[in-house]
Amino acid sequence: MAIVIGNVVGNWRHFTVILIIGQILSLCITSTSVISNKLAEYQNVTVPNFQSFLVYALLLVVYMPVALVRLGPRVVWENIRRRFYWYVLLAAVDVEGNYFVIKAYSYTSLLSCMLLDTWTLPCVVVLSFFMLKVRYRWTQILGVLVCLGGMGLLIKGDMDAGKNYKAVDVVKGDIFMLIGATCYAVSNTLEEFIVRHRPQYETVAWLGFFGTIINGVQMGIIEHSALTEMVWTKEIIGCTIGFGLVMFVLYSLAPFLFRMSSATFYNLSIMTSDFYGLIFAKYMFHDSITPIYAGAFTMIVVGLFVYHVFPYNSPEHMARLPGFRSQLPGDVEISPGMNQLVGSSNSSMSSRRMSMDSGSVKSVQSVAVDAAHRDTLV
Repeated sequence: MAIVIGNVVGNWRHFTVILIIGQILSLCITSTSVISNKLAEYQNVTVPNFQSFLVYALLLVVYMPVALVRLGPRVVWENIRRRFYWYVLLAAVDVEGNYFVIKAYSYTSLLSCMLLDTWTLPCVVVLSFFMLKVRYRWTQILGVLVCLGGMGLLIKGDMDAGKNYKAVDVVKGDIFMLIGATCYAVSNTLEEFIVRHRPQYETVAWLGFFGTIINGVQMGIIEHSALTEMVWTKEIIGCTIGFGLVMFVLYSLAPFLFRMSSATFYNLSIMTSDFYGLIFAKYMFHDSITPIYAGAFTMIVVGLFVYHVFPYNSPEHMARLPGFRSQLPGDVEISPGMNQLVGSSNSSMSSRRMSMDSGSVKSVQSVAVDAAHRDTLV
């Protein structure tokens, strides 16, 4: 009991911060869903690639200059030259995840979408086991199950309220949703792995760079006809800009949550997005909020707390993926389970180690690639 109380007291500040960030991200997801529905209502066509293009372009324009100024062009180039394929994979699965999930809602039922969307969570858990060397405690498994129970209540509430709709092509829609959920899992876990080795702003900058290219090519091929026929009203322009800005906030904050907690915690947090969607519906469409929704939200928050109280043991090191087996200028390794606030006293000089093969946090940065390397903290 003393250990439990000690963990609760010691982690309350960190838990409060990551809970708030997680719920902001959940609200962002709800907002994008509402805006997407409005866009479909105004233009009677779904153009997911077009909606995402502005997001990736914003990430590129905003964060690439930051990376070049803070790290230097030679450090940024050395990293992408050695590891470009991981950033291409990150952007590809992220783009395709967005595309297939949005398209799935056009073919299968809401119930199938909500159920299959939870496939992301077990995929993230498995990928974290191998890529991040995470070893979960039984209390964390309990927290995940409690969150899934809360999600089940949300689904039941939606079904009781008659929000389900008939599937146009259930097999096609379900396959699309499974593909999209799997892509999200790979994207979340891979991004967590990268931001535990590289600065968040650089990771998001390259996601924007390759995402703009992949998404732009796909948009030109798939949505060319739809875009040429679109009537550009002020409502469509406003919704498109709003969608891009909300997604920009989501992509900017998510890496901090990945580093401060984990991709698993992120996916548990965004389960509350359906609850926030209900609040939007109450004020926009005068839908009613039943007690089952409040109970579902409470269960998810309790599950998040149970998951966080007993953090998993920090592994000695994460998986040594190709490209990350040797450190480059600008690298920093933060092992899963550290539960440190970025910029807080918990992540101060005393908690960092400069050794190449020991400790949870390792950092190397050089003044120039061809100059003598000098160890310093990033």
